[in-house]
Parts: sequence; structure tokens; C-alpha cells
Amino acid sequence: MGKYDTANLRNLGVVAHGGAGKTSLIEAMLFNTGMTDRLGKVDDGSSNMDFEPEEIKRQITISSSLHHCAWENHSLHLVDTPGYSNFLHDTRNCLRILGGAVMIVSAISGVKAQTQKIWAWSQEFEVPMVAFVNKMDRERADFLRAVDDMEKTLGCRGVLVNMPIGQESDFNGIIDLVSMTARTFQFDEKGTYVESEIPESYRDEAQRLRTVLLEAVADADDALMEKYLEEEDLSREEVLRGLREGTLTGVFTPVLCGSATANIGVRQLLDYVNHCLPSPLDKGVQIGTRPDSDEIVERQPSESEPFSAMVFKTNSDPFTGKLTLFRVYSGELSSDSTVFNSSKQITERVGQLYQLEGKKQLSIAKAVAGDIVAVAKMKETATGDTLSSETDAIVFESLLQLKPVISFALKACSKNDEDKIHSGLQRLIEEDPTLKITRDEQTHELILSGMGQVHIEVAVEKLKRKYGVSVELELPKVPYRETIKGATKLQSKYKKQSGGRGQFGDIWLEIEPLSTGGGYEFVDKIVGGVVPRQYIPAVNKGVEEALGKGSLGGYPVVDVKVTLFDGSHHSVDSSEMAFKIAGSMGLKKGLEQARPVLLEPIMKMEVIVPDAYIGDVIGDMNSRRGKVLGVEPQAGSQSIVVQVPMAEVLRYAPELRSMTSDRGLFTTEFSHYEEVPSHLTAKVLAARSEEDR
Repeated sequence: MGKYDTANLRNLGVVAHGGAGKTSLIEAMLFNTGMTDRLGKVDDGSSNMDFEPEEIKRQITISSSLHHCAWENHSLHLVDTPGYSNFLHDTRNCLRILGGAVMIVSAISGVKAQTQKIWAWSQEFEVPMVAFVNKMDRERADFLRAVDDMEKTLGCRGVLVNMPIGQESDFNGIIDLVSMTARTFQFDEKGTYVESEIPESYRDEAQRLRTVLLEAVADADDALMEKYLEEEDLSREEVLRGLREGTLTGVFTPVLCGSATANIGVRQLLDYVNHCLPSPLDKGVQIGTRPDSDEIVERQPSESEPFSAMVFKTNSDPFTGKLTLFRVYSGELSSDSTVFNSSKQITERVGQLYQLEGKKQLSIAKAVAGDIVAVAKMKETATGDTLSSETDAIVFESLLQLKPVISFALKACSKNDEDKIHSGLQRLIEEDPTLKITRDEQTHELILSGMGQVHIEVAVEKLKRKYGVSVELELPKVPYRETIKGATKLQSKYKKQSGGRGQFGDIWLEIEPLSTGGGYEFVDKIVGGVVPRQYIPAVNKGVEEALGKGSLGGYPVVDVKVTLFDGSHHSVDSSEMAFKIAGSMGLKKGLEQARPVLLEPIMKMEVIVPDAYIGDVIGDMNSRRGKVLGVEPQAGSQSIVVQVPMAEVLRYAPELRSMTSDRGLFTTEFSHYEEVPSHLTAKVLAARSEEDR
């Protein structure tokens, strides 16, 4: 950002479960730093960060958004991240490029499952955090209970930097345990406070918590430990130094408190963001490789280094086009220049660079190491790509996209929608790579897969709003198949005489089952020319076409061997068409005689749940006709590998969420086909018959 030293830059995300107050906190940060002239609110739709119609309608953050501000000679890039499980893939991508984060802990509900996932990712990407216990002014707020829940649930060490004066309706200020002063607030939304001595009724507790704070910061630094053991006290500067050291090394997490909507404690939080969270210099060297090589390459966070950046998000709009967001790790990039996409090894044109301010865009001349910026209308660049200098190229490890967990079939509402649906969906996938589009070859349905039902519903709403395409969501049809368990031999004769040349084809077929996965096999055992050679391929073709629609429910037939072993022909009336029809008729008749059965797709699933829920999940899987293949312990959880019929888990994502209080995760992939139990076959066929009416 030009006027700020890289050491004074903070790339800061605000993370937590949905409804904890992330967006409200960023709105308060923007207001306190003078970036906005009023305190934006989620409830009345005036938020700067939640500006998409789908977000305003649901009053939740669906897509990460960016803003920036300055505080005490520091520049802060702010990233508001989603907290609901359907949209956490976006949060994970943001954590990959962030320097640090503020983790909100609700004073009412503590730490929820989504925050656990986010915390695990922050550990994976080495993102230090400061915790903020929010909603201290709400009913049932309890500061120490929230901190205790954070420590027990996340396994982190929380170190209190301040404490509340009162809670619930009595909450009216905070005590700074570093300076040992009190701030009493006026609840005017401006953050106005009066600084004073600590009230007498809070002095003993404040002194106890300060002692805990001093012991924690002394643990983080040997020199501080030596001084603390000698003098039993540390100066303000020494405490701040120890807090920074302990935060950056992950020894502990500083904890503050306040109320984002009432604008209490936010300014002090900004102070400690500056003090405790890392600059790009603190994050140090970024490791990558040469394109198409395993050669390790390093990039220092310096403007003098070759340019490198990671694309972590793509926004797509029908009017402004594609907006590519990236974090610069080294070097600098100017507007109206070119850049090398080292992931795809192509050169891209860079037009105007922008710094994002919610839905607004601020034009900037250049981006330097540490900046998070956007550029419009890059043609080939996608989320996860590395941008770099062409003469000194580097590729960073790409973003790992989470696998979709639920699928719906899309039905266009009109012919016009059908024509536009593919282009609209492709634009949505550019923006959100976790959305997947497939065409089921058997059912011919267009399948949209995503991270949850709300994720899919939001995508459909965006499809209509942005690209004018209306679709309906339906449960996908299960791609059943049919096979046979018995064998039969039969004659199939097609004879038609209607004056002039007729049609005549006469064949004998043997139809028998193949082993699972055998597909279809045609055997020619004709001898003596009873069926002329030129007609045999026609028989095969007729049989193959008839396999597309079985005798039970009209599903494709698999694992069948058909042998042509006898027949006869007419020198005038026989033709390829006659023998093709004879082949088709013979196969259909033979399937009915060869004990046809219904097959269903079986999915292999891995379900990861906390230890407390393993019995419920296994019991539920048994009720779904699942077969548990194994259970492996993980850190605080269990991984259950199971095979289960696809028909039983079409809506498993919301059901697992409900069963495990949103603490369960699962992945699924096709395994094989198995015979449908006889008592269920009639139900499937009845439903199929109802569909065909």
C-alpha cells in the first residue's frame, strides 16, 4: 500500500462459526479506523461486507469479502470469512494466504464444530490467532466459560489480555491486564469510553489473572523468564514482547473480550492485532518449485525479489466479468502490465489493479509484497494458480479443494433456460471450484454437486440472479441396472410379408450371466452358413440395443453373455434389418426367462466423527443397509469406512450434520453394483412405474 512499511502490514482474517459476529466485528473495525462513517449492521442490511443479495436475505456470510483500514501506523487487510459449514471451503482458501486471524468465541455458545475445523486448518497453514470473546452484553454471556470451552475444545492455551467488567446486561467495560487500567463505555456505538483505575471489587481477580498472564509471557521467552523470577513483574513493553513471541510461536492464544455490535473492546483488539499478529516479514520465506520440476525455490517477502503471488479466490459477474483475487508474496506488480501464470505456463495481461472495499473497488498503481489485490478479466487464470515472474518462475502448492458431499439434479424451467444453463454454471464454477457439474450417462440428468443443500440452493439463486437461468432442484435418480442369474436358450424369428419383398430373420440364442463387471459378450458359433456372415453383426447390434432397456424396470442390462449358435435365412426376404430385429426380440424374450434381478450402485464412504458420536453413526449406517469395513482412531475422532447403497445416502449431508451437531465430515465415491434385496425390488419398480406415468 505504498506508504506503509511491510513490517507494519497485517493480512488479517476474522474467523468463527456462523452467527458468532465476524461481520459485525469487521464493521466495527472499519468504523473505529475511520474507513466508514457509520457502524454497518448485518440485521438491517447496511453491512459493507455482506452485500450479496443471498447474504442479505439469509443474514449470513456466504462468500469471503475484503476491506482494508489503518490503525496506529499499521495497514490492515481485512478478510471476512464464512462460518457456516456449507461455505467453509472459502474460509480454508483464505487461511492459505493469511498472515494471522482473529478467532471469535461466542460468550453465549462457546466454540462450535465449524470453529474446530477452522482451528485445525489454521494449525495446518501456521496462522497465529488472537481470540475475541464476543457478545459479552447478551443474555447468558459468560466470559470464563467461553475461554474454558475454547481451551478444552481446541486444545489451545488461552492467555487473558483483558477481562470484562460485568456481563450480560451488567457488562459496561473491560480491564486491561497489561496496563492494569479500566475502560468504562457509554454504549453510544462510537466506542466512547472513560479510562480509570480498576474498580475495587475487581482488583483481586484482575491481579490473579495478571499473574497468570505474566507467567505465560515469561514461558515464551527465556530472558523474560529470568527477569520475572528475579523481580516477579515485567514492564508493559516486556509483556507485549512476550505476548507477541508466544502468539507467533503458537505457545498460546491471547484472549480479549467485548461486543462487536456495541463497539466495545474493538479498539483494544486492534491494538493487540498490531502487537501480536505477524507481518509478511514474520511469516518469512515462501517455498515453491520450478514449473514441471521438483527443484525447490524460495521467495523472501521483499519488493526486491522476483514477483510471486497466489490466486485464492475468483469472483464472477455478468457485467464486470471475472475478478481474480491474489496475495502477493514477493516483488511488485504494476497496473497495465503482464504476468506469468506459472501453474498453466501462460502469459496473462494485467489491467487495472484494485484494492477491494467490500463491493467497491479502489484503483491502485501497484501491489507489493504482502498486499492482497484484485485484477479484472484475466482469461485463463483460476483459483489456486501461481502468478510469477516469467524469467524466474515459481509454483506454490495449489489450494486443496474439498470434495462435494451432496448432489441434486437440475431441471431447466424453460427451453431458453436449457440453452443458457451450461454457460451460467461454468461461470459459477469459476467463482466456486467446489461446485461440480456432471451429466449422468444413464439417467441423462444434469447433476450439480456441492458442500451442502444450502450451498446448492445459493448457487441456483445466483444462477438466476446473475445469468437469468431458472432451474428446479430434484433428487438425482439412482442409476439402477439389471442383470440375470439364470441361463436360457430360445428361438427368435422375425417374419413379415405384406406383398412384394418381405422380411425374414431366424436365429437361436443362448443367454447366460457373466461374472460381476463382465459387461457384455457376444459369441458367434454359426457353422455352415445357416446365418450368412453379413447378417451376424446386425444380430449383435440388435442385442446390444435391447440391453439398454431391461425387462424389470427398463434399466440398462449388464454382465450378460449372448451366443448365436443356429438359425436360418431366406434368399430373398432376409436383410440386416430383419436379423437386427430378431436379435432385439430374442434378447428381450430371453431376459424374462433368465431370472432377471435389479442391481443398485454401492458407495464407499469415509465418515469422520468425534468419539462421542461413533455409536450413533454406525447404528445409523446399519439402518441404511451399510457394511462397516473398518474403524480407525484419529485425534479425538474416529474414521469409519463403510459401503452403503447410494439410494440410502442421497440426503446424508444434512442428516449427518443433525446427528453430530455439525461435527461430522464425510467423503463418498462409487464402489460397485450389488443386487437389490428382493423385498425392496418391488418398491423400486413401483416407484419407476409411477415415474413413467
